[in-house]
Amino acid sequence: MSPEEERCHSDTASAGPEAVRALAEEFVTLYHRERPEAGSADRRLAEVDAEISRTGTYTHTAQELDFGAKVAWRNSIRCIGRLYWQSLIVRDRRKVDSADQISREIVRHLCQATNGGRIRPCVTVFAPELPRRPAPRIWNDQLVRYAGYTRSDGSILGDPVSVDITAAAQNLGWPGGPGTPFDVLPLIVHGRDDKPRWFDLPDSAVLQVPIEHPEYEWFARLGVRWYAVPVISGMRLEIGGVRYPLAPFNGWYMGTEIGARNLADTDRYNLLPDIARRLGLDTSHDRSLWKDRALVELNLAVLHSFEKAGVTISDHHTESRHFLTHIAREERAGRTVGADWSWIVPPVSGAATPVFHRYYDTEQRYPAFVDQPKTPADSGPAARPPGRGF
Repeated sequence: MSPEEERCHSDTASAGPEAVRALAEEFVTLYHRERPEAGSADRRLAEVDAEISRTGTYTHTAQELDFGAKVAWRNSIRCIGRLYWQSLIVRDRRKVDSADQISREIVRHLCQATNGGRIRPCVTVFAPELPRRPAPRIWNDQLVRYAGYTRSDGSILGDPVSVDITAAAQNLGWPGGPGTPFDVLPLIVHGRDDKPRWFDLPDSAVLQVPIEHPEYEWFARLGVRWYAVPVISGMRLEIGGVRYPLAPFNGWYMGTEIGARNLADTDRYNLLPDIARRLGLDTSHDRSLWKDRALVELNLAVLHSFEKAGVTISDHHTESRHFLTHIAREERAGRTVGADWSWIVPPVSGAATPVFHRYYDTEQRYPAFVDQPKTPADSGPAARPPGRGF
């Protein structure tokens, strides 16, 4: 995609009907090329053109929305798990735009995606942006996150990445959770014609996995847990010139996202020093490789715990092989697979996986899930989204 085309995509909301028309033509043509059973694109293009002339935008059919959301996953250059893109469940909730209705649909999404532990990839698409009328948003960057409380001495209880959203929830009246390192945050929902409001997630909608180790009994006494389903809610779905700022989506976890990032990063839960000490490792200098050894045990504990709990999770070696299978399938279909190497290569044992040893096309194709302007709760440090880098 040329720089001019990229700007056209990124500026759609403020552009005129001609920009929308060009992107719509691109998408409708793609849809009819890959779904020949839908017939000729000419009639649909005429319908879309007329609607854009009247309103400045157009409405996707249910079939177009389903196709567009799936292709947006297929095009996600940060995601290693795209082999499964055609299995995405697309929940069409475009008529839902009030905070109360959105919060109820979010709970339904979580329950459907969790599926008793057999995680299903899902996306729920809410009302789109309209000319001169913003769409609803959720302030949380993920539907499930743990709170981060700033103590009086400046230290943080819980997840440091959540300090800003935690403060925002408290400013809106949330009383806070029990005060553990793993308090589930409420949702902050900003309806289309409403003020932002907070909603607690019911326990029944948030499956959590206690982390233990297959060999070390002391590991369970750390009291660590993690939620089962990573649902990204801070990205925008763009399909053919139409923007859906609220389209939360999930796959399932790859173990390293929890064990090598969320629980291990020094600006997150930073568990490696404690684990290393309990393993009896020499932490006085880096050449003992205590971080590496502790990291492997933490990742082993995550995979073991999810498997024991009956919750879907993948390991980075299997997922790397699956990604190369995905590339081969797409190439046979005549499509190029874009990928960001820094996201595709796992954060543990990268060189031991086949995705490490090659280059990738980095072009972002559309439809796509893209970053969007931050909400008032997003001023803190950026975090690498989990969910297989969706």
